[in-house]
Amino acid sequence: MIIDKNIYRKEKITKDSIQFITKKGENFPLMSVVEISNSGMCNRKCSFCPRSDPNYPDINEFISEELHYKIFKELSDLKYKGMIIYSGYVEPLLDKKIYKCISEARKLLPDAKIEIITNGDVLNVDRIKKLFKAGLSTLLVSVYDGPEDEKRFFDMCEKAELKKNQYVIRNRYMPETLDFGLNISNRGGNLENSEHKRPALINPLNAKCNYPAYTFFIDYNGDVQMCSHDWAKKFIAGNIKSKKIIDIWLDKKFQVARKKLLRSDRNLNPCNKCDVSGELIGSLHSKEWLKII
Repeated sequence: MIIDKNIYRKEKITKDSIQFITKKGENFPLMSVVEISNSGMCNRKCSFCPRSDPNYPDINEFISEELHYKIFKELSDLKYKGMIIYSGYVEPLLDKKIYKCISEARKLLPDAKIEIITNGDVLNVDRIKKLFKAGLSTLLVSVYDGPEDEKRFFDMCEKAELKKNQYVIRNRYMPETLDFGLNISNRGGNLENSEHKRPALINPLNAKCNYPAYTFFIDYNGDVQMCSHDWAKKFIAGNIKSKKIIDIWLDKKFQVARKKLLRSDRNLNPCNKCDVSGELIGSLHSKEWLKII
């Protein structure tokens, strides 16, 4: 199995940014990663992505300004200092409001690390500069079209005068035998009809998963999912439009899932079909949650 070098970077950031909130005499770890899937759209259908399934929907909707502000106002009230990632199931740069979103996020969360993961198709030097002027911390580009494109993105970042720690160029054009250059998984059991087929598990793994210990995933419509591998959107923990972030994070539904997964029990949907390696990130959060649960 290939381990993306970005995993180690993300694990360090997650550990370094751990925060706690006190409720009813208990110190609960906050999430250190808030991931926002800011639309229902992507311009690509990569073979190892559920979007290569002909039945996977493209939904031409984007996160509303009101919902985006509510998210970041609540994170600001929590004095959140962790990582914000615009990514999810989509190409985040398709949202024309992305610069405004990043600017708002930076204004409300001056100490957070704001990242964006993109396929780079709409990137140019001016747009890179505009992203960082808005308040971006790190640009991660997933390269799908070969080494010439990889070099083009390196050159683009250098021309934009980015520092080495402000961008990560990720090789995603490797052959199937090398897992396309990524930490391959069956995306919560959702690759059975995709171009690159990887079956859903029949029996759940007896393996720990840290995702619900450190990450908070928000879809463009406000739905909060347990993790970014749930492409079928089976586990909805709540919706930001009607509940506060902290209430969803500490809600019984989230806690039950957290308790099971941190004890290597994946017998819940969609985790029972998932083959992801769930212990690569979030080790400190897992340790702290296990003290409580």
